[in-house]
Amino acid sequence: MSRMTLSQHFAELRRRILWTVAVFVVALIGGWYLSPWMQEILTLPLFNVWPDGELLYSGLTDGLMIRFSLAVLFALFITTPFALWQIWAFVAPGLHRTERRVIWPILIFSPLLFLLGAAFAFYVLFPFVFGFFIELNQSAPVPSVVLPAATDYLAFSIGMLKVFGIAFQLPLVLVLLNRLGILSRARAIKMRRYVIVMIAIAAAVLTPPDVVSQIVLALPMWALFEASLLFMRDDEK
Repeated sequence: MSRMTLSQHFAELRRRILWTVAVFVVALIGGWYLSPWMQEILTLPLFNVWPDGELLYSGLTDGLMIRFSLAVLFALFITTPFALWQIWAFVAPGLHRTERRVIWPILIFSPLLFLLGAAFAFYVLFPFVFGFFIELNQSAPVPSVVLPAATDYLAFSIGMLKVFGIAFQLPLVLVLLNRLGILSRARAIKMRRYVIVMIAIAAAVLTPPDVVSQIVLALPMWALFEASLLFMRDDEK
């Protein structure tokens, strides 16, 4: 197989970037039309625990900004796996076989773990958190009207989906460090107590200030850490 010249590398890189941009634009257009459906899905956990609730549009441009932000979110969701594949296809020919064996599982399992974390937040955390906040606000000692801003709600819910998606990357990070020879299984086991403390701190910082949501994040992260140990090699003598 002949080697590519520098200009050929740049031409291939340019082609892959243009394809990625094209996919993003098409996905952005599709996301614009799908954004009302996306907003309906994202608000389901709230209205399931608050059937008579309403969201507030406080500005004339709120509807436009919400629709555009959801369209961008959809475009990023569709384009990211395609972009990762383009990066992999560009750099893979220059990698050794062992390096490819380490990297390609990351490209597969990272999106899957992100979706798993987001699904966990959507189906498990959100009912607890939204139920807690609605009950807390409705039981205020002074006359009050619960009317959350639509932009604030979507920013919060999307932010929590991202937090859980990133948190669920923990097994991938630990196994990668193990495969690179940086962290042995025996050392990870010795660090268990410190990891549990760090998980508790992260859960307290990343989630709303109630014990239930913090436990709901901390327990699966601890379980993921324990599951990671099963896939780690112990080469430490």
